[in-house]
This record gives sequence, structure tokens and C-alpha cells, in this order.
Amino acid sequence: MANYLLRRLLLLLPTLLGIIAINFAVVQFAPGGPVEQAIAETRGRGGDATARITGATSDNGAYRGARGLDAKQIEELKRQFGFDKPAGERFLSMLGGYLSFDFGRSFFRDQTVVALIGQKMPVSISLGLWSTLLIYLVSIPLGIKKAVRDGSRFDVASSAVVLVGYAVPGFLFAILLVVLFAGGSFLQIFPLRGLTSAGSGEWSWPARVADYAWHMVLPTVALVAGGFAGLTILTKNCFLDEIRKQYVVTARAKGAGEQRVLYGHVFRNAMLLIVAGFPAAFIGILFSSALLVEIVFSLDGLGLLGFESAIRRDYPVMFGTLYIFTLFGLVLQIVGDLLYTAVDPRIDFEARR
Repeated sequence: MANYLLRRLLLLLPTLLGIIAINFAVVQFAPGGPVEQAIAETRGRGGDATARITGATSDNGAYRGARGLDAKQIEELKRQFGFDKPAGERFLSMLGGYLSFDFGRSFFRDQTVVALIGQKMPVSISLGLWSTLLIYLVSIPLGIKKAVRDGSRFDVASSAVVLVGYAVPGFLFAILLVVLFAGGSFLQIFPLRGLTSAGSGEWSWPARVADYAWHMVLPTVALVAGGFAGLTILTKNCFLDEIRKQYVVTARAKGAGEQRVLYGHVFRNAMLLIVAGFPAAFIGILFSSALLVEIVFSLDGLGLLGFESAIRRDYPVMFGTLYIFTLFGLVLQIVGDLLYTAVDPRIDFEARR
């Protein structure tokens, strides 16, 4: 296992390099950019990303918003953003900084990228972690009960709920919850924005914890509602597969009770994929559904930061968050492999051919 782990760690660097290189190349061909953004703001046109993408350039490739500006001003803007250098030189300079986790400074915020990520990371990690834990707490008991009562009315009725969870993504659940419970059209029970109330920093710690939990209810419920279906079906199928095996029949023939058979014999084998898949589930919630839910609830996390950076073409922040997301995801995949061997020591990744 040590050799396998070492190989996986050594593959981190080329994988990161490849992902960053591909995205850097794609961005070079994307219309608009930070220079055009700055020119538009200079001319008082704001940062309309749609305008930059559709019809924002003239036939010769020059940005229309730059008409009437002094050429020296445009060159100064290019120098300020580093676009006076060739793309290859900019890429190598960026990689050099990434080796020491120096992602540069935001083009449009007076902060370093590391400082911005440090401010937003706790929100995203908090939302992803609580949502993943609740999904497991809901899905595993539900999946086990569906497997034990396969074909019953409970199984059919719960399958309808699971189907809804499959069909409706988390961010649509988030919008529905806003309409119903956050002052959209009906009730206003929960807050719509952020994770804390104004002035909560001066409250006692029990009050701050309660305020935090109050703000977390709707975004967490949205993610759980949109993410429990897959794990529920996986749990049911894993348990059904194990329940039908010969060792379960033998245990029952020896007089073992149903609970002993289920939790003493079936549980460990059936939970292999489920427990070991926790890092992958966390990655999926953090990198996909949570991003849109953060935008819906205006949570100041990495999702909202990445969205705003993409709209404004804030390349240092875009690539910095991409680097962190990719590195975090690759590390959690390795953790998932380690969990496989922890749950079932018979698994030997080094023995694979």
C-alpha cells in the first residue's frame, strides 16, 4: 500500500499541471478579458459579461469599448494586468507561483488570492461537510429499510420520493425553499442571505451557534434534498446484493436473528462502497451543487467567489480556486482509496495489474 500511495502522490503534480494548462489555453481563446473589463468600467459601461461575449469586438478583434481611448492608456492597462507578455511566459510565471501557493493578487479586489480563498473556504467546507453528513444519515437507514422491505408499499412510496430527488437538482430545491420559507411568496421563517446575522459577533457563543444553525437550515436542506437519492439507491442495492448471498442463508439456517444477520454479517460487506465513497460524495457536493446553492442564498463561499470571478474575468482568482479545487479533489480521492483498505483489508491496490 505504501508504494501505491507514493505513486498516487507523485501523480498529483502532472495531473494538476495538465488541468491548469488546458484551462489556461481555453481562456486564451475566450472573448473579453480583464483589460476589456477595466476599459468598460473606465468608460462607465460596467462589467456586462454578456455584452463582451456577444458583439463586443469589432471585425479586427479590437474591443469596441476601447474606441476613443488613448493607445497609451490601453497599453498601460495591458501592462498592469500582465498581458504585455506572451501567453507562454505568463503561464510559466503562474506555475512558478503556484509551486509556493502564491496565486498573485485579484485584478479587481485589493487582496491576494490566498487571502480571498482563506476567507471563503470555511463557508464552502461548512456547507459541504454538514450536507454530506446529513445525506449519509438520511440515505443509509432509508436504503437499508428499502432493501429489507423490498417490494413493499414502503419501498414503492419511498422510491417515488427518491425519484423526485433524482429529477430535481439541488439549486432548484434551493429556489423552492426561498419561495416557501424565506419571504419569496409565502412565509419568512429563515434568513435569505449569509450565515450570520448583523451584529452577531457581539452575542454570546450559544446565541452565535443558534444563529449559524438558523442560517444553515435552508441551504443544507436544499443540498440534502438534491443529493440523497443516489446514495439511497446505492445502499439498497448493496444490501440486496449481500442479503441474497449464500453466507446470509447459512447464518439464518444456523438460527441467527434478523438483526444479527443484517448488522453482524451483511453490514460490513455492504457498507464498503458506501463508506469508502464518502470523500467522492463530499467532492461532488462541494464542487457542483454547493456552488449554485451558494449563489442562490448569497453565501460568501468559494462558489460565489468563482462565479463572480468568471463573470469579471478575474483570472488570478479563477485559476487559484481551480487549483485549490483540483488539489483538494485529488487528495480526497486518495483518502477514498485508503478508506477502502480500512473497511476491507483484503483489498490490495498494489496487486492490481
